[in-house]
Amino acid sequence: MSPLNVFQFVAATAIFMIAAVSAKSWALSPNLAKTIITLVLYTLGNILMMRLVRSVGMSTAFSLSAVLQLIAINIIAILAFGEKLGWAQGLGVALGVVSVALITLGPALSSS
Repeated sequence: MSPLNVFQFVAATAIFMIAAVSAKSWALSPNLAKTIITLVLYTLGNILMMRLVRSVGMSTAFSLSAVLQLIAINIIAILAFGEKLGWAQGLGVALGVVSVALITLGPALSSS
């Protein structure tokens, strides 16, 4: 994967993290400005994702993005908002990471 693609994944994840915090903020105290900010952020993140789909393929782009967001959003939810993960939820996060690793590494592992 090219350095530009890695940068785009990091940027999209950062944008989606900020959008998720904005969405949580809206959920706690709804107003039009928060709605607009949240929609703009998700739109920007998805525009980056469309570029990544073209560059690295749909399965890789969405799988990597999903696992990066899964980890990042859970860290924010736990640290910033005091949310807790139960054992089943923690196991689900771990299985999500393993599944994306298999999806991403699958072609390399099966061609050996």
